[in-house]
Parts: sequence; structure tokens; C-alpha cells
Amino acid sequence: MTTVLVLNGPNLGRLGSREPDVYGSGTLEDLRASLESTATEGTTIDLRQTNDEATLIGWLHEAVDAGQPVILNPAAFTHYSYALRDAAALVTKAGLLLVEVHLSNPHAREEFRHTSVISAVATGVIAGFGFDSYRLALDLIERRLG
Repeated sequence: MTTVLVLNGPNLGRLGSREPDVYGSGTLEDLRASLESTATEGTTIDLRQTNDEATLIGWLHEAVDAGQPVILNPAAFTHYSYALRDAAALVTKAGLLLVEVHLSNPHAREEFRHTSVISAVATGVIAGFGFDSYRLALDLIERRLG
């Protein structure tokens, strides 16, 4: 049995009402349902969201300690949180998968969104496909661990 941590950063708790033209009209609960219905037998989805950087870092530490793969949407922390980057690096240095995801394509948006401090330490990055970014990440994790 594999538990995949699906970690979401600031403002993603507002999915469905926050800029639906950019982030879509689905809610975080819709995302949970989509991932749970997509997951293969034996895979559990543990989806979490926080607006707090320290909490997100703690969850990454938890992933290392439990040996769990991570799907991470760092949201705004993507662009400047070196503390989050260091915690993400702990995940991949432990030999675990960490897939950075984004609902929108940051490179098609404002210039400040073009830089991710997380990408260099992530296993890979999937962006621009809405909820499919998460489903693609889940598929990758299941195939790699399968």
C-alpha cells in the first residue's frame, strides 16, 4: 500500500472561487475526489492544503520520515521560499519522488512566476494542465513505484 502526499500551498484552499479563468472552477474537494477515483488499488491519497510555510515544510519532513512520495503545488512559495526548497530537497535526497505541479502554466503568466526555486530539487515538474497536472503526477508516481 502506498500513500501519496498531495500538498498544496497558499490560496489553493480557494480553488473554485479564486480566478476560475486561471485555476479552473473545481474545488480542492473536487481535486481530492478526482485523484481518489484515478488512483489504482493500493494507493491512498492524503491531500492537504495550508497557507502556512512552516506547516508545508513540516509535511515534507513527514514524507521523508514515512518514506512517502509527494505531489507538491507550492503555489506562491514556488518563487521565493528557499526554506521550502531545502525541505523538498530532503525528499528527493532520501530517494523519494517529489513532483512539482501547477494548475496554470507559470511561464505563460507574469514574469515573476517564471522562476521556481523548487524545480531544481524536484524529481520533475508538470504544469499548465489544471487538475490533469495532478493526475499526470499521480500516474507517474504509480508507474515508477509499481
